[in-house]
Amino acid sequence: MFGRVDVLHINLSSHGSTRRKIIVARWARLLGIPYVVHLHGSRFRQFWNESPPGPAGAIARMFASATRIVVLGNVWKSFVAEKVPGTGGRIVIIPNATPRPNLPRMKDEAGQLRILFLGRVGVRKGVPQLVEALSMVQSDGSWRATIAGDGDVEETRQEIERLGLSDHVTLPGWVGPNDVAELLSRSDVLVLPSFDENLPMSVIEGMAAGLAIIATPVGAVEDIIADRDTGLLVPVGDSKAIAASIQLLLEQPQLRKTLGENARRRHAERLEIGMYFDRLVDLWTRKNIL
Repeated sequence: MFGRVDVLHINLSSHGSTRRKIIVARWARLLGIPYVVHLHGSRFRQFWNESPPGPAGAIARMFASATRIVVLGNVWKSFVAEKVPGTGGRIVIIPNATPRPNLPRMKDEAGQLRILFLGRVGVRKGVPQLVEALSMVQSDGSWRATIAGDGDVEETRQEIERLGLSDHVTLPGWVGPNDVAELLSRSDVLVLPSFDENLPMSVIEGMAAGLAIIATPVGAVEDIIADRDTGLLVPVGDSKAIAASIQLLLEQPQLRKTLGENARRRHAERLEIGMYFDRLVDLWTRKNIL
């Protein structure tokens, strides 16, 4: 590294990421380099709370010495401020963001409701509950679903076959950015019934595309999804509630349209990538950070 470092930006998840970043932050303190801690990990609360006293203290010192702490929502601001008293005035909320979609929304010629899940296929993201919910929705050909992502794909496919959903649900596995854009343009509803999140990118992508969102109120999701306004919120682990929400959007296309339009508007106002970059640059260049 050549020249002077004005500020160091530390992106932080949990476990190995935290252990590595503690060392980076320690060197920054020794060298007198101001640093920003940017918290991303969805399970950071559990990780920190369950850490032994030594590592937990090192985490606290990393946050306590940060010039600024960036979190993705109010729930994380409250968590850090409680864990490290005195940091509240240095915590800044900058939510995740995405670009506006580059593909227009495409109507379905068959008139089916198109349901999309994007994320790691498995327990933490609530995929078993989603599959169970889909088995409760009327199977009259009025809908189809895509569960896209890596993870427990084969196990999920077997469960879909067992429940007789193979004609309604597809699992393409991992999909790249171009395929994600295509899926978003050809969907009506995005469902993410997670047990843990920080602020999920797939929900923000769905909002940008104008999809009706069904999600659980975990992490900072409630900062961007207001129930019956910018989406529908369902209790964690509640397959029946997921099924009821899908059925509601199936039966009420106007509600689906309104939720999608409100979500798209919220994205344009708060979650567009250009705003995100502007906030970071402003954070780095403030006089009182150096």
